[in-house]
Amino acid sequence: MIIPVILSGGAGTRLWPLSRELYPKQLLPLCSEHTMLQETLSRLQCVSDLGSTIVVCNEHHRFMVAEQLRLMAVQPSAIILEPVGRNTAPAVAVAAFEATKQGQDPMLLVLPADHVIQHPAILCEIINKMAEFAELGNLLTFGIVPDHPETGYGYIRRGQLVDNADADTGPYHVGAFVEKPNLETAAAYLASGEYLWNSGMFLFKASAYLEELKKLAPQMVDACRNAWQNAHKDLDFLRLGVEEFSACPSDSIDYAVMEKTSTALVAPLAAGWSDVGSWSALWDVGTKDERGNICKGDVLTHDSDNCYLHAESRLVATVGLKDHVVVETGDAVLVAAKGQVQNVKEIVAQLKARQRGEALLHRCVNRPWGTYECIDQAERFQVKRITVKPGGTLSLQKHHHRAEHWVVVKGTALITKGDETLMLSENQSTYIPLGVVHRLQNPGKIPLEIIEVQSGSYLGEDDIVRIEDNYGR
Repeated sequence: MIIPVILSGGAGTRLWPLSRELYPKQLLPLCSEHTMLQETLSRLQCVSDLGSTIVVCNEHHRFMVAEQLRLMAVQPSAIILEPVGRNTAPAVAVAAFEATKQGQDPMLLVLPADHVIQHPAILCEIINKMAEFAELGNLLTFGIVPDHPETGYGYIRRGQLVDNADADTGPYHVGAFVEKPNLETAAAYLASGEYLWNSGMFLFKASAYLEELKKLAPQMVDACRNAWQNAHKDLDFLRLGVEEFSACPSDSIDYAVMEKTSTALVAPLAAGWSDVGSWSALWDVGTKDERGNICKGDVLTHDSDNCYLHAESRLVATVGLKDHVVVETGDAVLVAAKGQVQNVKEIVAQLKARQRGEALLHRCVNRPWGTYECIDQAERFQVKRITVKPGGTLSLQKHHHRAEHWVVVKGTALITKGDETLMLSENQSTYIPLGVVHRLQNPGKIPLEIIEVQSGSYLGEDDIVRIEDNYGR
């Protein structure tokens, strides 16, 4: 059996302002109507003997991950929550412990949640062929056949062909892992035909990985075992032991295991792969118009070429623009030369240094019960649009510094206000005085939308005293 292990813990800062720390690129529909996480899951349908998926993610993303799996009708065997980031080697280790808890020893297909594969049938074919080599205890990685000299990826030099393997599909013994090269070296790698891009995708038996990790990084495997053994269920999630996982060394699979093990193999893969690590990479894999532009949303152009143009909430127009990226969201606009997009992360660093919320969240914020969006704000007041999914329930809560007016604009609201219970429909409203315990619920079959007007001396999200919450926050 092959169990997909989807790693969904990244932040994707190079794709700001679409990707934010609390709403990263793997949860966004960047290349189709589905999110990158959903695309990762959907492309595995033709893998033979496929088992239930394990997802490893940041606990801040848990409800969005669970909702996106539900929309794909995917029932994961586990959604494992990392209390802190510790890179890929520990994430896969805890997934391996979870996969073997019933005494089974499946193969793990480790995939980042934020990659593009333009030809998924080719990927499935290679995975199915490589399964027999992984079953023998080898640790396989998939090396991307390069089509240009790329300086943004690490490389794998392939060694000798494995006995009885096909020269086209491999696998090959790993000759060496190589760090990101300069342009001249990358061109030499491409010309040699011996080097592959390091994709970060793997296939191996759970026991084989844990055995190698025990030999090569014993402190890490012990910490991961302790964190998994001290995990507890929280709704649909498995929360790792916080102290135990925090004590784990941080390292990638490559550094911790693959560069040191004698059992590493690499299979060449030419399936239209990209890690979409920048706006220029997203332009590379997108469908362009006759002038080489990719236009998303309400975009008008004149005499503009080879640009990535994205409008989310208003008209974006360009005149005479060449080789640029323009991305507009409700609270930010990015304008960058395509050759400089790797430096978008420097803008994110500035935002964090100034403690600005644009690094963390969009204006529209996802919650397990729905969304809220800030429409207007000034000193002592804030206006939000709140959307509650059918059956959704906000926490029973109160505030120390603000009062709230609620106006229902769509659907039906069931409201708890102190000792009172109200049922409000469209165009009806209520007032929640400061300090009064309250709750908002949607008992209906359609989304509930309300306008909330907050007033008070402090309007931050941390002025919420939760008394009861269905989502364990």
